[in-house]
Amino acid sequence: MTISKNKVTARAYTNIALIKYWGKVDQKLKIPTTSSLSLTLKDFYTDTSVLFNEKLLEDKITFNGQQLSEKKAERIVNFLDVVRDLAQQNVYAEVSTINKVPTSAGLASSASGFAALAASASKAIGLNLNKKDLSRLARRGSGSATRSIYGGFVEWEKGFSDETSYAVPFEEEVDWPINVVAVMVNQSEKQMSSSKGMQISVNTSPYYSAWEKVSKKALKEIKVAIKNRDFDRMGKIAEENAMQMHALTLSSSPDYTYFDADSLKVMNLVHSLRSSGLTCYFTMDAGPNVKILVEKQNTSKLVSELEKEFGSDKVIVTSAGPGIEYQ
Repeated sequence: MTISKNKVTARAYTNIALIKYWGKVDQKLKIPTTSSLSLTLKDFYTDTSVLFNEKLLEDKITFNGQQLSEKKAERIVNFLDVVRDLAQQNVYAEVSTINKVPTSAGLASSASGFAALAASASKAIGLNLNKKDLSRLARRGSGSATRSIYGGFVEWEKGFSDETSYAVPFEEEVDWPINVVAVMVNQSEKQMSSSKGMQISVNTSPYYSAWEKVSKKALKEIKVAIKNRDFDRMGKIAEENAMQMHALTLSSSPDYTYFDADSLKVMNLVHSLRSSGLTCYFTMDAGPNVKILVEKQNTSKLVSELEKEFGSDKVIVTSAGPGIEYQ
């Protein structure tokens, strides 16, 4: 195993969970309570460069051009420790990250961030991981990062251990003309982190056991819908699953929510448009921004209606994206 003398740069794209991950059975290894399924998105991504340097006395972490404080860098340093342990190396790293995803706003910035870090750091330290093992490694940084190793539709098989919990491609090459329209109603950092929020739900929501059952059923059904190119069925399942996840936040103790007034406004608009014949479905992760699934031929009409309410600067159209790329 040879540490690279040159920096290694990787790009990873964020993903949107159509069947959500919300809760862990193992906090350290990030083993989830349920399997999940996502779509990788091409216009939200993270570029991360890593160079291991024996002259360094500590890790040096730069994020969007700013060197992070020890406290803010802690999660990244902890992940680098995992990489060092795996490679049996004791050398510090320079890490530079450029994030093209709003951070902590419910657009899975940690998914693309830790997937890119897993790819660049593992290669820079001399590990030659296949995608399965890269997915396992990315999971140690952020659960949803395990899915961003692959493009297109991706399933995260929950497993029961570090060796068995990883993502697999469900349909990497997506030839289905579907778009995702992101409505950026609020780009502020959320008050409740995903990690903290999901554990409150696991520990206190009286409906958590029901969530595990309906999520398992929804995963089976959405895979059939995708294979059959049944947009209505896929959208309905994804929208229901999102609302069931958010019901866990509202039924927790203490209760909390990722919705804000504009999130609800977008949801109501989607319901109204669908009633009038424009087929579209929303989903939301742990943040106020809403993502809308729509077929390509209906995208311009949907965007027009959204821009009337929220302005063109808050509406972003994207589609299925690729997996890990090295630059």
